[in-house]
Amino acid sequence: MGTYQLGEMETRFAEIIWENEPMTSMELAQRAEKAFGWKKSTSYTVLKRLCEKGLFKNDKTIVTALVSREEYNANRSEQFVEETFEGSLPAFLAAFLGKRKLTPEQAEELHRMVEEYREE
Repeated sequence: MGTYQLGEMETRFAEIIWENEPMTSMELAQRAEKAFGWKKSTSYTVLKRLCEKGLFKNDKTIVTALVSREEYNANRSEQFVEETFEGSLPAFLAAFLGKRKLTPEQAEELHRMVEEYREE
């Protein structure tokens, strides 16, 4: 999967697709008009840009995702940790937690997750 840099409005537009796919490009334009006040041409321009980035497909006016919301969020999270913490997940977690304490339940859940993803 590539890296994706989306602005705020592109992300909000993408959310409409993820929540309603498959949908026609006309339906998408109508939803964007209602949500953002966009003209149809603006929606089609943004859709084309997102398709060129490899996130979505507009095939015979039917819009579908090539990358799920979960995959997109995972990719962005990985990029953030890489760019901000030199790829160090422990450094990210330490910064995220700051002075907060974990509840026993949260600590146990994190422990289970670490064990699930541990390399053998």
